[in-house]
Amino acid sequence: MKANPALPPVSLRCAVLTISSRRSAAEDTTGDYLADALSGAGHVLQARALCPDDRYQIRKVLSDWIADPSIQVILSNGGTGFTHGKSTIPAVTPLLDQVVSGFGELFRHLSWLDIGASALQSDALGGTANDTLVFCLPGSTGACRLAWEKILLSQLDSRHPPCNFASAYRARTDP
Repeated sequence: MKANPALPPVSLRCAVLTISSRRSAAEDTTGDYLADALSGAGHVLQARALCPDDRYQIRKVLSDWIADPSIQVILSNGGTGFTHGKSTIPAVTPLLDQVVSGFGELFRHLSWLDIGASALQSDALGGTANDTLVFCLPGSTGACRLAWEKILLSQLDSRHPPCNFASAYRARTDP
């Protein structure tokens, strides 16, 4: 959607899901980073959760949030690495109405510049479901910082030209 830098920024209502079978809420530094980054950019943290790396539990949390009209953006982290048990991408893909193919491609390119060929071992996915933006990121704080600073910060800023994801929500958030 085309940006209009003359208008005040849209404050999006967001949720953060950490997917990990090992981390507790007290150890969730990546979820903390994403929650702080969203708030720092003027968005509202509506919900936050931690769930095990299990495709059905992931789908349950995400389905509830996707159906909730008070949530416009979901950032998940974890469960995307190259392991036999990775379940985030297979869990999320069937829930999406539309995939933003370029998100994963751009993330892997930026990751390649940052960590080289190891970038192949992390997946990233972006899409929409029921007018909710959904982004799946790796579980490392460094990878989430890379995705936030190089992609999501500007794309969730309604003033970012020439276009961004946030502008589509202007009519839905204005009083």
